Amino acid sequence: MDATTRHPGTGTDRPVDALDPSLDTFPKLVERNARQFPRKVAIREKDYGIWQSYTWRDYFEQSRLIALGLAALGFARGDKTAIVGDNRPQLYWAMLATQALGGVPVPLYQDSIEKEMQYIVDHAEARFAVVEDQEQVDKLLNIREQCPRLEHIVYDDPRGMRHYKDPCLLSLEALEDLGRKFAQDHPAYFDEEVAKGTAGDLAIICYTSGTTGQPKGTMLSHRNLIVTARNAAQREGLSEDEEVMAYLPMAWVGDNIFSYAQSIVAGFATSCPESAATVLHDLREIGPTYFFAPPRIWENILTSVMIRVDDAWALKRRMVHFFLEVARRVEQRRLAHEPVPLGDRVLYQAGQLLVYGPLRDNLGMGRIRLAYTAGEAISPELLGFYRSLGVNAKQAYGMTESSALVSIQKDGDIKLDTVGTPLPGVEVRISQSGEVLYRSPGVFLGYYKNPEATRETLEDGWMHSGDAGFIDRDGHLKIIDRAKDVGRLQDGTLFAPKYLENKLKFSAHIKEAVCLGPERPFVAALVNIDLGAVGAWAERRNIAYTSYTDLSQKPEVCDLIRQEVVRVNRSLAEDEQLRGAQIRRFLLLHKELDADDQEITRTRKVRRGFVGQKYAALIDALYSDREHVQVDALVTYEDGRTGTIRADVRICDAETSVVGAGR
Repeated sequence: MDATTRHPGTGTDRPVDALDPSLDTFPKLVERNARQFPRKVAIREKDYGIWQSYTWRDYFEQSRLIALGLAALGFARGDKTAIVGDNRPQLYWAMLATQALGGVPVPLYQDSIEKEMQYIVDHAEARFAVVEDQEQVDKLLNIREQCPRLEHIVYDDPRGMRHYKDPCLLSLEALEDLGRKFAQDHPAYFDEEVAKGTAGDLAIICYTSGTTGQPKGTMLSHRNLIVTARNAAQREGLSEDEEVMAYLPMAWVGDNIFSYAQSIVAGFATSCPESAATVLHDLREIGPTYFFAPPRIWENILTSVMIRVDDAWALKRRMVHFFLEVARRVEQRRLAHEPVPLGDRVLYQAGQLLVYGPLRDNLGMGRIRLAYTAGEAISPELLGFYRSLGVNAKQAYGMTESSALVSIQKDGDIKLDTVGTPLPGVEVRISQSGEVLYRSPGVFLGYYKNPEATRETLEDGWMHSGDAGFIDRDGHLKIIDRAKDVGRLQDGTLFAPKYLENKLKFSAHIKEAVCLGPERPFVAALVNIDLGAVGAWAERRNIAYTSYTDLSQKPEVCDLIRQEVVRVNRSLAEDEQLRGAQIRRFLLLHKELDADDQEITRTRKVRRGFVGQKYAALIDALYSDREHVQVDALVTYEDGRTGTIRADVRICDAETSVVGAGR
C-alpha cells in the first residue's frame, strides 16, 4: 500500500485555501498594502552605494504607471512579458503591472546565453520584454528575428543606450510617461482591469531548469502562489516586520515565493543588493530576519569562512576549531532532545562571545530568525554547521510545479536528514516504486503548450515529483535522490549519487562532484575543486600555479582531495545500506562545470546524462588501471565564442574504510 501523510490541520497548521475575491490576485493585495501600510518600506535597492527605499504606496503607483504604459502600447489580456535582469524594484513592478492587466510575466535567467533566451521568448510567445540594461537589450535584438511575436523591448538602465534607434526600444521612463498620458484619457482603466482578475488566472510562467532536456514552462495561478505563500507564512509566523534579501534569480520559483509572493501577502520589506558581487556586504548592512539560500550559497559562505579561518594566526585558528567542535556536540544533543552537559553549556556560552556571535554578525546573520535552504539536497553536516552557530537554518522541499513549497522542517522538530513535514493543505504519499507524490493548493496548472508532459507528471491531482523518498515514523519526509538517479552497483549495493556528492561538497575545497556507479563494480567521482579555497591553500604552502587547470592537476591537490574522499568513506562505513558505495577512484576535472557548456543548469544542477556523454573517455579511464588521461575539452565563453582546453588529467585512488574504523 502507498504510505500517506496528511497534515493535521489544527491550530497554526490549519490550511487557508479560500481567498477573498477582493484579495485574490497580487495586484489586489498590493493595493491593500498601499492602503494599510502607505509609508512602510516595501522594497529597497542599493545603487552607487546608497539604499533607495520605496513604500507600498510607491510600489503600487509605479506598477500602475508601467501597466498603463503597456496598455498604451496595446497590451491585451493574456499577453506575455519577458522579464530579464538582476533583482531590481523596477522588474518586480513590471511583473505586477503585467498581472494587473491580466497578462503573464515570464522571468528569464539574466545570465542566459542567446540560444537559451531565444527558446523561452519564442516558446512563451512574449509580445513585450522589460529588461534591466544594455546587455539584455543586445541579446534580445540579436534573437528578435527568431522571436516574431516580440514587439516591444523596455529597458530600465539607459547607460549605453544613447545611440540605439530601433523602433521597438523604449526606456522605462518613456513608458511611464505614456502611462500618465493614457491615464488622463482612461482614468478608470487600471482599476477595471485589476477588478477583472481572479484567483484562477495564470499569474506567471516559470521555466524549469532543463536538467534532462529543453525547459518546460510551468504555469502557476494566483491561487497557487498566494495560498502557498499564506500557508507557509502562517505556519512560520511571518509578519510585516520581516526583512528579506532578494538576490536569487527572478526566473527561479523560489524568488517568486520568498521575495515576491510572501512579501506581498505578509507585507514585509524586500531588499535588492547592488550586484551579485556585493551580496554578502549588503547582507550585513540590511541584517535580514528571514533568509533563503540554496545549498550552493550555504556551501560558498562556509568556504569563505574556512578560508579566513585557515588564514588566521595559529592560536586563533585552534580556538575557532575548538569552539566549532563544541558547537557541533551541543547541537547534536539539542536535536536529539538530550540534556547538554554542564561543561559544554559553559563552553558554548564562551563560544558565543568569542566565535559564534562575531561570526554571525560578520556574515550578516545576527538578526536572522528563520533561514531556509531548498532547491537541492543539502548535506546534514552543512545544515548542522549553521545550526550549531545559532542560525535557525531549516530545510524546505518543493519544486517549481508545487509553487516552491511542499514541506518545511518545524521549529523544535528538526531532523537534519529529512525535509520536515508537509505544509498545511499538503498531502504526501509514497508510491509502490518509492516515488514521492503530493497534492496541494500549490500544484501547477500544467506545462505551457505541453499537455503530454503535463499528463505524465500530474495524475488525478497527484503530482509525480520524480524524487525517491520515504516517510519516517514521525511523519518526516526523507528524500533519497532523484528516482531516476538511484541505482545499484554490480554487487547490488544501493547507489544514491546526490547523497554522496553532498558529503563531498561539505569540504570547503570541493565545489562540485559527480558520482558514478550504476551497474559498475565500484563508485568513482568527477570532482571540481573550489578555486578560491584550494588557491588560498596552495599559496600558504608556496605551491605555484598558473590557472584552474594547472592547480587542479597538482599532486599536492590530489592528495588534499584524497583526504576529503577518505573522510566521506569513513562516514559511509557507518551506514549499513551505503557502506558498499564508498568512493574508490576519483579525478579532478580540468575545468569547472559550467551552465554555458550545458554541464549544469542555471540553478547549478548537474545534467548527468550530458556530463556522462561529454566525459565518457574520463569515466572509462576511472574504471581502468590508467593513472592519467589526455583530454581536449570544448568550452563556451560568455560572448558565445568557443575554445578548447587541453589537459593531462590525473586519476587518483582513495582508501575505503571498514565498519568502526578510526573509533
